Amino acid sequence: MNGAQILIKALEAEGVDTIFGYPGGAIMPVYDALVGTSLKHILVRHEQAAALAADGYARASGKVGVCLATSGPGATNLITGIANAHLDSVPMVAITGQVSSTLMGTDAFQEVDIFGISMPIVKHNFIVRKTEEIASTIHLAFELARSGRPGPVLVDLPKDVVSANYDDAVFTGGGVKKMPRPEAHQLHIAREMILESKKPLIYAGGGVRIAFASHELRAFAEATGIPVVTTLQGLGSVPGTHPQNLGMLGMHGSKAANYAVQECDLLICIGARFDDRVTGKLAEFAPHAKVIHMDADPAEIGKLRVAGCAIMGDIKVGMNFLHVKPEIDEWVQRCQANKADYAWDYNAPTATVYAPGFLKEMCEKSPDNTFVACDVGQHQMWVAQHYKFDYPHNHLTSGGLGTMGYGIPAAMGAQFAFPDAKVVAVSGDGSILMNIQELATLKRYSIPIKIVLFDNKALGMVRQWQELFFAENYSEVDLSDNPDFVKVAEAFGIPAFRIERHDQVSEAIDRMFSTEGPVLMHVLIDPKENVWPLVPPGKSNENMMEAKLKAV
Repeated sequence: MNGAQILIKALEAEGVDTIFGYPGGAIMPVYDALVGTSLKHILVRHEQAAALAADGYARASGKVGVCLATSGPGATNLITGIANAHLDSVPMVAITGQVSSTLMGTDAFQEVDIFGISMPIVKHNFIVRKTEEIASTIHLAFELARSGRPGPVLVDLPKDVVSANYDDAVFTGGGVKKMPRPEAHQLHIAREMILESKKPLIYAGGGVRIAFASHELRAFAEATGIPVVTTLQGLGSVPGTHPQNLGMLGMHGSKAANYAVQECDLLICIGARFDDRVTGKLAEFAPHAKVIHMDADPAEIGKLRVAGCAIMGDIKVGMNFLHVKPEIDEWVQRCQANKADYAWDYNAPTATVYAPGFLKEMCEKSPDNTFVACDVGQHQMWVAQHYKFDYPHNHLTSGGLGTMGYGIPAAMGAQFAFPDAKVVAVSGDGSILMNIQELATLKRYSIPIKIVLFDNKALGMVRQWQELFFAENYSEVDLSDNPDFVKVAEAFGIPAFRIERHDQVSEAIDRMFSTEGPVLMHVLIDPKENVWPLVPPGKSNENMMEAKLKAV
């Protein structure tokens, strides 16, 4: 076999079934070897979409996502998607072509140092120098990508290395390092801290999704009776409808969640990292609370907040040991009263489409196991606030990097991971144009994604900040000259329709879900609508800005 064939066999040994990519000169031997194999290659129309689709595939399935690109611009176009996976701890292997070894370092055609460029945003990266090292490098890359705290790994393949022959390749596959068990001493300290607390609170993050620990978290919460708040990446770790779930915390979190954090005396942080969008002013975040911090990555513990108890390793084991019952009836009643008092009001006195109400109804009408992939902006926060997820893997969103253009490629990845599931991509009129070319991919493969496009003729989140914090000095946020998105979709061969009134919402959602194949729903909303509540920059989480709905 030549090196390219060895690569394909190694991927098959790892259980890979789908690759997202785009061909070119340096990677051409690999594309030659792909023909007739068991691997399904999805030709995206931009390499960024290949990386983001691999990200969505990985988040939805828990398996390693794989993307493929040629050298030079092909490799650099993957960078945003790789960084996105890095910041959200998504297992991915990115494979790039490289110019031949003899040309490396000569500024050859389509040569870049992708090894050096990617180094800060990968868990590890490799340049394969010998054909006999391809198989072992791929197997190590997969092991690294999915072990411990997952992340992206890049493998750079010079063209001569994948073109040369080698006869004794060995294929293993399936390797993963076992998560260490937490220290028993720390678990006992945590039990005592929980029993002594009067106002404990569980703060659950994306680590629960990564560890497939939702069942253990729910059992822990129900055994202890402790209320739960989640991060953006932790949504669905406890069902959105669960009585103990107070909602998302942080900048656009619920009032019940943020007030609970500020009042608690014990914060049990599980798979979260005290991100700035969660904490607001860090020095005033959970000011009365001792902290139990449970995480697979020891680098996160104590990085931003000192933990009174550090539980490193398998969070499933940790939570299963902590089924104790503190005396917290009064605290639970207070949290539940806040949850009721500050519940969302969906009775918007307006004839236009009210996005939170739309998403609430879409959630209620979504079939079981529906996946929702979001772009970035106001619509992303509305989904987080108003769509009640039952499981964290059903919510695909760019958290750490905040990547506009994420939604459609990520939805594609989820759809290939679960071909029979309903997958909805929620986008905005700014975000969708970042990767609009992927409508061609939807058409080519008949990928049955349902696209909800909220259109406020602006870069809504930037406009909101300019309104509130920059004296309404609106700079470069006007998108009133957007194309006709229905016609754009139809030009790609995607059915599309438009709604603009509140009384059209129910029928439109039914039409979207009943449409066979892909469809785009263009939803016109009020250009002045903002996301509330909002914790202003530099403020603590109890200082939430709000606005009353005004009749139109």
